[in-house]
Amino acid sequence: MEEEKGAAAQSLIDVVNEISAVSDYRISVKKLCSNLARRLKLLVPMFEEIRESNEPINEDTMGTLVSLKEAMSSAKDYLKFCSEGSKIYLVMEREQVTSKLLEVSVKLEQSLSKIPYEDLDISDEVREQVELVLSQFRRAKGRVDVSDDGLYEDLHSLCNKSSDVDDDYQPALQRVAKKLQLMEIPDLAQESVALHEMVASSGGDAGENIEEMAMVLKMIKDFVQTDNDNGEDQKVGDSRSNGQTSTAASQKIPVIPDDFRCPISLEMMRDPVIVSTGQTYERTCIEKWLEAGHSTCPKTQQALTSTTLTPNYVLRSLIAQWCEANDIEPPKPPSSLRPRKVSSFSSPAEANKIEDLMWRLAYGNPEDQRSAAGEIRLLAKRNADNRVAIAEAGAIPLLVGLLSTPDSRIQEHSVTALLNLSICENNKGAIVSAGAIPGIVQVLKKGSMEARENAAATLFSLSVIDENKVTIGALGAIPPLVVLLNEGTQRGKKDAATALFNLCIYQGNKGKAIRAGVIPTLTRLLTEPGSGMVDEALAILAILSSHPEGKAIIGSSDAVPSLVEFIRTGSPRNRENAAAVLVHLCSGDPQHLVEAQKLGLMGPLIDLAGNGTDRGKRKAAQLLERISRLAEQQKETAAAAAAQAQTDEESELTHSASTAEAAADT
Repeated sequence: MEEEKGAAAQSLIDVVNEISAVSDYRISVKKLCSNLARRLKLLVPMFEEIRESNEPINEDTMGTLVSLKEAMSSAKDYLKFCSEGSKIYLVMEREQVTSKLLEVSVKLEQSLSKIPYEDLDISDEVREQVELVLSQFRRAKGRVDVSDDGLYEDLHSLCNKSSDVDDDYQPALQRVAKKLQLMEIPDLAQESVALHEMVASSGGDAGENIEEMAMVLKMIKDFVQTDNDNGEDQKVGDSRSNGQTSTAASQKIPVIPDDFRCPISLEMMRDPVIVSTGQTYERTCIEKWLEAGHSTCPKTQQALTSTTLTPNYVLRSLIAQWCEANDIEPPKPPSSLRPRKVSSFSSPAEANKIEDLMWRLAYGNPEDQRSAAGEIRLLAKRNADNRVAIAEAGAIPLLVGLLSTPDSRIQEHSVTALLNLSICENNKGAIVSAGAIPGIVQVLKKGSMEARENAAATLFSLSVIDENKVTIGALGAIPPLVVLLNEGTQRGKKDAATALFNLCIYQGNKGKAIRAGVIPTLTRLLTEPGSGMVDEALAILAILSSHPEGKAIIGSSDAVPSLVEFIRTGSPRNRENAAAVLVHLCSGDPQHLVEAQKLGLMGPLIDLAGNGTDRGKRKAAQLLERISRLAEQQKETAAAAAAQAQTDEESELTHSASTAEAAADT
């Protein structure tokens, strides 16, 4: 049953991982699907604790986990359909779509309600999180939002129209095409494939509704094609109106090299920027592409790992040189085409300085890169406006690239600059999206001591965002943080401890920290004279003690005397954390509670229950309740032992009397 329990928990985690991989929900159901997926992701810590627990479970409990998996698999199938299915179908059949969502939500709510949480070894924090998810499912049953009414009415009006659409229906077609993001040929092709797949899955019996949707799609295709053709005709007309002048000009103007043209607009680029796949586009064109909800590179169709746009200074310079050589007016600089975001925060001189620093970071020699990274480090530290301006200028991916340089000073400046930039909340996501974590971890392992300290501080800053906790832990940051906690300077230990504390709030990182050997280091810091790390060590132990492995290792480390002493003499925060650790230890082994009582726990505990922090009072109350229960058990055991002893004595006396009588008769 133990292996079955672990396999069942892992299978639930696998389903959530599959759900996490589903993205780009159709616009009409995006909010509904995102909420459902978010709630299911919050269940992962419970599944991980079940998988790692040593507590056995019975067949009934196993049955509830199997039932939950079936409900989650239904949710996964629903979410995949809402990501890959026909956009037109999801709007026109909105009642069926929302009814299916309600059905999925009810199944999930019922399955979660049947789980006997008291029989599972789940921490209080995780159980509270699961109860929150359960309450959200209950509330969601009564209110399921529907899609845009105007869009729904436009689609139905088109269905009731013949395939020959007159001018009166052009506005409706335009609204539908824009709202469903069917203005580009690739999007129309994808929608066509989705409808064909629905026909195929129905065994060829498409039904009247699917046929109507196919007719509407044809109308939209014709409208988009006609709209594009009209645009081309306008260009041709403008060209003809120029008469012979146009012909003469075409003979003089040289052919623009393909590398200077934007792959989207096919026009010469004025503000070329690089996307994560390495392709270059005109900034305004790629921004429109991204704003339309696309997540792939237009030219290669590869998935974009980041939406960061990095200025291509080299190409911009080459375009300017080519224009000058061919007596063509060079493209106007980007600042004259559109307001630079940095201008609202920086003077023109500062903006020019930042752009110069970007150039040196990207194309300078090592000495230029070293000095540029150092200047950015200082500028980013100075104020919030600089942090925004530097990030918008494209510094983040350039700094990330320099983390792998063999030059230790460039490494140090780059990771510290990223630390200072990460103070801005909007920059945190951009830094992780730019692929910074592996480079930061490498600096944490191999960099100079100052670079390692700042790498740890950067990880702490980034881990404030919950989803970054998962990414940072998965990319191997925890073991080198434990090494720094063990051997770093005082500042390094503080930075490592704060990062570890934040990361271990996520249940999946607790096991990683425990297996990296953090608990022996923490217990040593508790008793090491002058360590100055007691606050941090107790806070992390309070988190790790809720993990089965962590509880076992702390329990075997002879930590109870220190915990009792901190409850007696520690600061308010240390008293509550020490009590929290003791609560978890005593839940697994009452001998720890017996030991704590012998060490004089009762007096400090009563004081904590009356004068501690709110959390300290709760933990003290839990310990006092356990002590009371233990005392009752000891009384019952003693009474039972006394009764047994009396029974044994009476039996012995009776036996002796019988023996004496038998001897007298003889």
